[in-house]
Amino acid sequence: MTRPTTIAQVLLELDEIIDECIISNNRLGLFAYLYRRTTAEILKEIELGGFENNEQLEQMDVAFANLYLEAYKNFKEAKLVSKSWEFTFINAKETLTILQHLMLGVNAHINLDLGIATSATMKGKNVLDIETDFNKVNDILFNITNEMQDRLSRVSPLLFLMDILGKNTDEKVIDFSMRKARQQAWNSTNLLWALDEDQQTKAIAKIDLLVLELAKFIKEPKSRVIVYLLKFIGRFEEKNVGKIITKLRQP
Repeated sequence: MTRPTTIAQVLLELDEIIDECIISNNRLGLFAYLYRRTTAEILKEIELGGFENNEQLEQMDVAFANLYLEAYKNFKEAKLVSKSWEFTFINAKETLTILQHLMLGVNAHINLDLGIATSATMKGKNVLDIETDFNKVNDILFNITNEMQDRLSRVSPLLFLMDILGKNTDEKVIDFSMRKARQQAWNSTNLLWALDEDQQTKAIAKIDLLVLELAKFIKEPKSRVIVYLLKFIGRFEEKNVGKIITKLRQP
């Protein structure tokens, strides 16, 4: 696999992963679809010249994407990957809900990869020069998250039960929102940017372990009520990856 250098090339790589997962009925294709949707929206904004530094933002987004693409490829080839991605990939065969599979990917990519990619892109520059554009991406992702919640109801008709439970209790299946995850990623960016290479390696390993613990929580929430509810929701979900993605893609 040639390493992409533009977002357009990233989208082609993601299409290949999605198609491959549809053929093999691999649930890793669910996150790949979500990631492609968000990346395509960011490309639209770049093409409109909507960021303060469109070239720099694209460089960061491509570096960010390559961390996922390389992790996916390396896992397939039985090579070493981060503990967070390894946990996500291994659990693709588990009978988790669609939401859980999506959030395992989101967790590894945003909570681990985003800080690594952004700090690397800004090496030798002032990290604050990308903060405004970084936050603008947050707004784009927030809009897509709301859209995806509506689309998920097509393949997970009882997912609304989680919203009802969330309003009545403080318990949540996912202990972070997209915004909180990206805020943590910005904190990681600043930390890694300030460290030398050796210190960065150690810091990344520590972050990876923290993200792994969150992944375990996503897979197995501590609340028995949540666990039971997830299993109940899962019984009524679409199971075929191809059908899931087809329904999610519909206007």
